[in-house]
Amino acid sequence: MSTTALAPLSSRAVIALSGPDWRSFLQGLITQDVETLAEGELRLGAILTPQGRLLYDLFVAGTQSGALLDVAAQHREAILQRLTMYRLRAKVEIAASDLTVIAAFPTDGTVENRPGLYRDPRLPGLGARAYGLDIAPTTDEGAYDAHCLALGVPGPADWLSDKTYPIEANFDLLNGIDFKKGCFVGQETTSRMKRRGLIKTRMGPISFDGPPPAFGTEILAGERRAGEVLSGREGRAMAALRLDRIEAEDLTVDGRPVRLDLPDWLAVS
Repeated sequence: MSTTALAPLSSRAVIALSGPDWRSFLQGLITQDVETLAEGELRLGAILTPQGRLLYDLFVAGTQSGALLDVAAQHREAILQRLTMYRLRAKVEIAASDLTVIAAFPTDGTVENRPGLYRDPRLPGLGARAYGLDIAPTTDEGAYDAHCLALGVPGPADWLSDKTYPIEANFDLLNGIDFKKGCFVGQETTSRMKRRGLIKTRMGPISFDGPPPAFGTEILAGERRAGEVLSGREGRAMAALRLDRIEAEDLTVDGRPVRLDLPDWLAVS
């Protein structure tokens, strides 16, 4: 019998899109295809800089009247401003919503079927998300963050706005980029990296003994830099890893041995 944990995500906020042009408006801005998004479906995407760097992650949830954008709460106002700037004459309504965001994730097996859940498009083990449902929480956001880290899935705490390419944050492996949809802001660089294999760094989990090193602490392969630590907790952290050096047997951080713990879904080649 599976058990579903329900965690309110105070770090996330919602933007509502509606109007006859919302699909065509959003289609040219984000990494994900929304022309085929169905009601009740959730897709991962991102807003990039024109140079192809990751500005903001987002989920797009299909609704009867349009879509909901699930975004980082600290960036919602900036995203609203950016969307409004691009709206021009498009017939689309863009508004902040007070809907809450809830993560429903499995603690054993798979998530139970519940009305109003949107299946997480990244990995089955991440469960689902819900918006505005009156559900009593059973755990907190910290438990959900630990669950994501256990699966090796990076999040907004691991990338800084305008510093990381989405492929480095594994958006291509987590169904966050549609390479067949056509043009979007930052598409040229993103497609070229994928097509030419110009991927030197990816995010992946590491294990160690003790508390997590500070964000940005160097990971060394002998005396050579092999990456840096990102967000983490006791015994485990996400890291930005140089793909040409992660096979070294003498990885260390702060003088401590580091063990790579890459999940099966993460193809680093």
